[in-house]
Amino acid sequence: MDVAAVGYYLLDPSKTLCQRLSKTLNVKPDWLRDFFTFNLILHDLGKFARAFQNLVPNLSGELVPCAPQCLYDVRHDSLGFGLWDRSIKKRTQDIFQQESISPLTDWLEITFGHHGQPIDKSKARHAVKSHFLTEDESAAEEFVRDITNIWQPCLSTLTEIDPKTFKMMAWQLAGLSILSDWLGSNQSIFTYQTEPQPLADYWAIKALPNAKNAISTAAFNPIKANPFNSIQQQFDFITKPTPLQTHAQYLELAPGPQLFILEDVTGAGKTEAAMVLVHRLMSERNLAGVYVGLPTMATANAMYERLSKSYRQLYAPESLPSLVLSHGARQLSSAFQESVKLSEQSDDKQYQTNDLTASAYCNQWLADSRKKALLADVGVGTIDQALLGILPARHQSLRLLGLADKVLLVDEVHAFDPYMQSLLSALLQAHAAQGGSAILLSATLPQHHRLQLLHAYARGLNIAPPQPQESNTYPLSTHLSATHFSETAIETREEVRRSVIVERLDSEQSAVATIQTAIQQGQCVCWIRNTVADAQNSYEFLLQQDWLTPENVTLFHSRYAMIDRQAIEMDVLSRFGKTSGPSQRTGQVLIATQVVEQSLDLDFDVMISDLAPIDLIIQRAGRLQRHVRNVHGNVIQQGKDGRPMPCFYIVSPDPENVRDRNWLKSLLPGTQTVYRHVGQLWLTMKALLQNKGFSMPDDARNLIEFVYGGHHEIPEVLELASLDAEAERKAQQGMGDFNCLDLDKGYTWQSAAKNGGWGEDINIPTRLGNDSVDVVLALPDGEHLTPYADATHHAWELSRLSVPRKDWERVKASAPEEFLLAVDNLKSKHPSLAWSNFLVLNQSSTPYSQNIGWQIEDPAKAGNE
Repeated sequence: MDVAAVGYYLLDPSKTLCQRLSKTLNVKPDWLRDFFTFNLILHDLGKFARAFQNLVPNLSGELVPCAPQCLYDVRHDSLGFGLWDRSIKKRTQDIFQQESISPLTDWLEITFGHHGQPIDKSKARHAVKSHFLTEDESAAEEFVRDITNIWQPCLSTLTEIDPKTFKMMAWQLAGLSILSDWLGSNQSIFTYQTEPQPLADYWAIKALPNAKNAISTAAFNPIKANPFNSIQQQFDFITKPTPLQTHAQYLELAPGPQLFILEDVTGAGKTEAAMVLVHRLMSERNLAGVYVGLPTMATANAMYERLSKSYRQLYAPESLPSLVLSHGARQLSSAFQESVKLSEQSDDKQYQTNDLTASAYCNQWLADSRKKALLADVGVGTIDQALLGILPARHQSLRLLGLADKVLLVDEVHAFDPYMQSLLSALLQAHAAQGGSAILLSATLPQHHRLQLLHAYARGLNIAPPQPQESNTYPLSTHLSATHFSETAIETREEVRRSVIVERLDSEQSAVATIQTAIQQGQCVCWIRNTVADAQNSYEFLLQQDWLTPENVTLFHSRYAMIDRQAIEMDVLSRFGKTSGPSQRTGQVLIATQVVEQSLDLDFDVMISDLAPIDLIIQRAGRLQRHVRNVHGNVIQQGKDGRPMPCFYIVSPDPENVRDRNWLKSLLPGTQTVYRHVGQLWLTMKALLQNKGFSMPDDARNLIEFVYGGHHEIPEVLELASLDAEAERKAQQGMGDFNCLDLDKGYTWQSAAKNGGWGEDINIPTRLGNDSVDVVLALPDGEHLTPYADATHHAWELSRLSVPRKDWERVKASAPEEFLLAVDNLKSKHPSLAWSNFLVLNQSSTPYSQNIGWQIEDPAKAGNE
């Protein structure tokens, strides 16, 4: 009854959640609250099983005698459904109308499945006889009769609800069941009752007051949005909004759920424009908050830092909204940990208006699990946390519930691979179907990708797919709702217009010569290599050159321990970031992989890149002379850049000289393992050279469509490899479709029938990445092991890195056995490390070093980023 009392308050008919659900189901808010509460009271019916009661034998003497023959091998949530379906609904036919039994069972299936996944009904039905005694069934029947007599549920309304609508809303109701169960299981608030008390009295005297306290402690009372006035409310540093930001301030919002796709160049202020739309949707359309999903943990950390300074302006001054960071390594974010400490210190008391400049705040209850992150007022994290909402992952319905009345803001959509694109489309469809609005940000999207996203959202709205104009307009704002579709061209500021010369380098030696020339001229250079192995080899080669001092060359890739990666990232930002000057920049060289493509605000005088797909080339070129500087390298606020016209060098074979299928592999074998569609790479180089460069934003759409539009032929000898890559792309997209839940089937086991995803041993991923494993680095200290990372907090986590599985298998096979006992002792001492792979760094031949990172001596190896 404690759990039901929590649900009773969460479904307050005067609040948005209950009003939204009841409107969609076409029922009265009061009926929805009362009837769902009735279902929640019955959610633990499975605990009447003697098998469950046997779990605490010392209590069984006071309650029921032990029955050793009843073994507890099916969970109580499944037992509850099995008992209802096999026994109780037949025993109680006299109190429930026959026509309401089937829909009532559908509702109970939701609340029985309160442990994060639907009930396997077949398994549940077969478990009744072996888990319940006859007197258990009789006791459960008596409880159901008592509750029905007290609650007097109006069952006739059930037959008036559209079954299709109910199945879609079942996911949110399932999330509400889980949330109620979690909040109602707080033993510090809901203490055990040892004295008998009438159910109605317990409900009024104990359950309801305690539930109100639990909801308040977890900060689940809705808070008001701050009325929108201007962009300066969130971003007071903006004195002159960009064209995109101005568009976001004044465009007419549609009624109901709506989708925005904002495509613009780097420097157009896409994030701020999106947050203006978020603020307006909250203020004018009564949405509760926002979840910002990004492609990587690094981009999520950067976005969290940005929003922590402004997110409170979205809400009324007297409120205390929570901001949550959500990804696998968020415990390493000092900013996020400080926000949780603020919760501990404030004891959840409301801040005064003049305290709004305090640190970002996150309620403790919300902070203790990534599964709860989407329930926070404002969430920032990897897009994976939202994508889990449409996969058969435990507690996914809680994620859908958290998103339901929020804006889903997804940044850097162009960075998603075909598998993630497929998952994102499914998420957009689900979000639209449950009444959610979304904003997608991108540099430049291929037309077919934009169309895929629009059609997915349209399916969720149950409307005909929109028909975008076949034009190359860019920058572009696309707006879709049930009643509106528009595409608006956006102007571009002169400051962010740029022309880039492109020159081809025919060898790695030519790239080194280009670096030498730039260094002799006092410039700073970045060479982006497409594989870690290539980056490491180039770095080691440069260290041997007498014209370059070792202190002036830096290596940056993804296969460093977290402690080293963080240090390198800070050093890179210091040398090449916006505030860097001549003393930091002059004569510096960075050899990097794709880790510098996104999130880091870097500026290089000269850039070299291995050949990559056109969208990544454009993205990488965004780091070339990114900020306006004088001839010496100092940032200037006015005037033109004093450096020579930007030239972007690309290491690539000649697109006019394609002799065989090894056109790319002969020069860049590693690149072909990463970007396998050789035809698209050939088209990329062809387009860039025939134009001798590109201008942004004018050429953006034309370049993207030239490569991805499917209108241009590629050399015949490259077709086979390209067809293989295209088949792989379609397979990834198909795998995404296959792995998604069939939400139309409702919160049922059958929703994952095609992939078996609800099985205990199934783990469906949000990404189809390379086969890699996490490895923790340790140092020997006598008979013990210490973390590689010299850090006061999270030392073991900071000693962790991800490496290719095949590399790890080779290293593990040759690892000395002398440390096995020390590793076992460490795992038993630290349960969080129990399943970790350990590498003890004790000899000169170790595959890891602070400067190089993880490196296996294998000439044939070509690992990606």
